Amino acid sequence: MSVQRLFRRNGETYNEKIKRLGNVLAEADTIVIGAGAGLSTSAGFVYDGERFEKYFSDFKTKYGFRDMYSGGFWPYDTLEEHWAYWSRYIWINRYMDAPEPVYDELLDLVKDKDYFVLTTNVDHCFQKAGFDRERLFYTQGDYGLFQCSEPCCQKTWDNKEVIRQMVERQKDMCVPSELVPHCPDCGKPMSMNLWADDTFVQDATYVCINYRDAAVPQEIAERSICIDGDIGEILIEL
Repeated sequence: MSVQRLFRRNGETYNEKIKRLGNVLAEADTIVIGAGAGLSTSAGFVYDGERFEKYFSDFKTKYGFRDMYSGGFWPYDTLEEHWAYWSRYIWINRYMDAPEPVYDELLDLVKDKDYFVLTTNVDHCFQKAGFDRERLFYTQGDYGLFQCSEPCCQKTWDNKEVIRQMVERQKDMCVPSELVPHCPDCGKPMSMNLWADDTFVQDATYVCINYRDAAVPQEIAERSICIDGDIGEILIEL
């Protein structure tokens, strides 16, 4: 199917669809945004090519991988080298501004609306662009947070200052040993708050209200509120 034919499906041209989308957004009172990796790619957060070469050419030369994702899962020999890689990765993908103003432009479209964002992105470009943090739900974690690698607890810690020091003080592809992060509660190494396996720490509270059938998985019981009762009666008491 040709591009032109695809764009004219249902009798609308590409430009007509864009115009209709604009009208729908202008008239909407409430907007729910679902966003994945494609949005950040459009904003310039690409993980290979020139951008990868700019920040990770030394790792590429040593290990041969050609994109940031591969480097993130590489089995480094030491935590000092692991965090040299990850600190650069986090700094450029979490704390630096996106090269293109895609998120800023999206905010301009919805800032006066009742909006909510559900995203699998962990770079927090929404927050950096000025989206209300209370209107964001990020299901896969946050590059800006540490968690215990065990994990011994359902806590997360902001990492900006430590990451900044790692980037500034690393030498020969290693960070100083004293900067390697350890859990304040149990002393084990920290890891990133990313949903890669069953150690992922989530800080959302789960609430279940159900008459005679309220239940919650044991794994998240500590951060849950489970009430066996009539929701109408409960709402009156709140």
